[in-house]
Amino acid sequence: MEIEPPTMEETETVADLWVSLARGQRSHGSHLRSEANRGAITDAISRHLITGGLLVARDPDVVGFVMFGPEAGSYEQDVTRGIVHNLYVVAGRRDEGVGTALLEAAETRLAEDGADTVALEVMAGNDSARRFYERAGYRPHRVELEKRTESDNVTTEG
Repeated sequence: MEIEPPTMEETETVADLWVSLARGQRSHGSHLRSEANRGAITDAISRHLITGGLLVARDPDVVGFVMFGPEAGSYEQDVTRGIVHNLYVVAGRRDEGVGTALLEAAETRLAEDGADTVALEVMAGNDSARRFYERAGYRPHRVELEKRTESDNVTTEG
C-alpha cells in the first residue's frame, strides 16, 4: 500500500469517497447532506491537493483518503494546531491499518509544517471512530452540545 497525494484525475474518486463518508455519518447524527455537498467538497479537495493537505491510500486503487491542514482562525493561541478534516477508508479495507497509515502520514506532514498539536472532530455516536482515535492517542479537548429549537424538553426553574 502506498500513501501519497492523489493525481488530478483521482479527485472525483476522492469526492465519491467523501460522499460515502458523509452518507455514513448521517447514521451517527451528522446534518451534512452527502450528494448535495459534492460541489463544495470537490472545491475543498482541489484546494487541499494544491496545498499538500490531501493524501490517498492506494492498493492498487484508492482505498482511503485524509484531508488536513493548519487551523485557520483569528484567535491567538499558545499552540499551533493542525486539523484533520476528513479521514475515510472504504468499508472492505477497514481494520487493515489503512486508516492508521493515513492518520500517521497526516500527523507527520502537519508536524513538519509546524503544528504542535493535531485536532479532529468525530461524531459523538460513532463509537468505532472514537475508539480508533483514542487508540491513536486523541483525547477529548472540547465538547460540542446541540439542541433542537423545537423541543418538548424545555424546563423552567422554580
